[in-house]
Amino acid sequence: MTVLTILTAADKKRPAHFDRLAEEASEVRWVEADELAAALPGTEVLLMWDFFSPALKDAFGAADELRWIHAASAGVDSLMFDELRDSEVIVTNARGTFDQPIAEFVLAFMLHFAKDLPTSLEHQRQRIWQHRESRDIAGSQAMTVGTGAIGRAIARLLRAVGVNVAGAGSRARGGDPDFGEIIDSAELASHVADIDWLINIAPLTAQTTGLIGAEVFAALPEHAHLINVGRGATVVTDDLVAALDSGQLSGAGLDVVDPEPLPEDSPLWQMGNVVITPHMSGDSAGWSDRLAAQFMANWDRYRAGEPLANLIDKDKGYAAQ
Repeated sequence: MTVLTILTAADKKRPAHFDRLAEEASEVRWVEADELAAALPGTEVLLMWDFFSPALKDAFGAADELRWIHAASAGVDSLMFDELRDSEVIVTNARGTFDQPIAEFVLAFMLHFAKDLPTSLEHQRQRIWQHRESRDIAGSQAMTVGTGAIGRAIARLLRAVGVNVAGAGSRARGGDPDFGEIIDSAELASHVADIDWLINIAPLTAQTTGLIGAEVFAALPEHAHLINVGRGATVVTDDLVAALDSGQLSGAGLDVVDPEPLPEDSPLWQMGNVVITPHMSGDSAGWSDRLAAQFMANWDRYRAGEPLANLIDKDKGYAAQ
């Protein structure tokens, strides 16, 4: 039987889906970050239930029998350190669990700006009745940076409300069922002159770190908005602040920032053309139960000796398509 270690945090609940693990594993070790190194010897399967924790990098040297790590998250950037990348340990993630909630969150950001909800809320607080016009999102142009499962869910939802959606990925290619032509994200600045909505869902890799910065912001039209639901470090924060402050960029919807949590003295907090949410776009009601059920399905495959779902290409840093 298999020794399973589950890295959790003190405030994380244990879903009922995990109850049968006590009978199916030879041992289940529930640990927090400071206990991980002591728990890894003998561990064959590691579930990163506390998916934001960077604890594994320092503890990894204690792993002597580890074969599979499952991250209960879409992004696995915290796991892509050299020792793990070079090992035989396989990594899977929660690909598919967050697609629809994040797509809906992106649409909410867009409607917030297009329908000028901040002004409406301020007028409501001041008891001001003032008619004005809003913008349609139908017919507008969006560019989704990141063409994995979440990017595709975003594209499908936006097309359903009449938005024209282009895609930017790790390489240029044509004939894509969701995007048609996909541009190379390294050439992003050359393709955004007519983009109204720049939507970032790219994974954090060496290639995407700082991908969206001053050059991209300068190439966007002044009425454009940035929506970031990917990883904070894919955007150069100082360049974003400068573009918003100067009017070079009309606004931003930020579910992820760099660093996280956003420091209290960040100017982003006080900008009226910015909406900040605390990395919650994928966390709709029932999300932890869905993550648990997804792991249990993969656990059953593992015990049966079957191929696992959502394998990560460790060289690329994201799930293989």
